[in-house]
Amino acid sequence: MRLISQVIITSDIEGTIAKLEVSKTTERFVKIVKEDTFLVEDAKLAIEKAYMASEETTVVILAAKIFSPIVQNKLLKVIEEPPPKKEFIILTPSKATILDTIRSRLPITVLSEEKEEEVLGLELAQLSLSTVYEFIQTHKRTDAKAMKLLVERIGKEAICSQRFDLDETTLVLFSNAFIALDVGSPPQFVLNTLLLKLLARKKR
Repeated sequence: MRLISQVIITSDIEGTIAKLEVSKTTERFVKIVKEDTFLVEDAKLAIEKAYMASEETTVVILAAKIFSPIVQNKLLKVIEEPPPKKEFIILTPSKATILDTIRSRLPITVLSEEKEEEVLGLELAQLSLSTVYEFIQTHKRTDAKAMKLLVERIGKEAICSQRFDLDETTLVLFSNAFIALDVGSPPQFVLNTLLLKLLARKKR
């Protein structure tokens, strides 16, 4: 990964920073990483760091989920006319939030990070009472957050299998499952209810 001024669009900010660090030879890194929003004071700090003299090339890494237009405009001048031996790398998950003024000055690199989905472990086309029971036993300790992902995948696979009568009422089951998990219903109960109702809609 090249240590040149650029915007990197990535959903894995920490992993991308680690990859950038692997590319480091003699460069000095300055990192300002925010969990959510990059603030105006963070931009001021980045500008201060950029104007600090150094013998080696300094790579200033700015990372956050959100860079507001105000923050980007604040950084614009230093990006447009960087001090000697300074490179700016902005890391953020969404290309849409980057202003045209920044885009026109920095190349944009979009990292594709499609993760392979784990095998669901439930053959929906062969859904039966025994496979439902086994699957529920497997997920006895699955928490609400993980259960939401599971419900989403069951929904996708049920649609793709074309083995179920998925009318509007059945599709409401999935949104109701999300609501139930949000309000604290036991995840196993939600999964059990969903799969049994889905089984009832299986094409004969």
